[in-house]
Amino acid sequence: MIQVKVIDREDKEHILDAPTDMNLNLMDLCKAGELPVEGTCGGMALCSTCHVYVNSKHNLQPATEAEEDMMDQAFFVEENSRLGCQIKLSIDLDGLEVKLAPQAD
Repeated sequence: MIQVKVIDREDKEHILDAPTDMNLNLMDLCKAGELPVEGTCGGMALCSTCHVYVNSKHNLQPATEAEEDMMDQAFFVEENSRLGCQIKLSIDLDGLEVKLAPQAD
């Protein structure tokens, strides 16, 4: 198990326990924690409803071309923007801290 800190859109911190043996991604974890992450495309990097800002210095896998293409179309993109569905939870991500990106109106 690892712990992930998720800061919601109202700046409230949530510490979520995550198993690393179930092939979950950050979007799955946020949805299981009942945080407001839609994941409309089901984790296929075809939407940006799981857009997060990575605040910690963890060494994440590089963004795929599909993720980069989707981020080119997303709103409120920053240098630390990633799609939660593309962040696979592993032991190396213990202590990961992310903030949910604002939703486009």
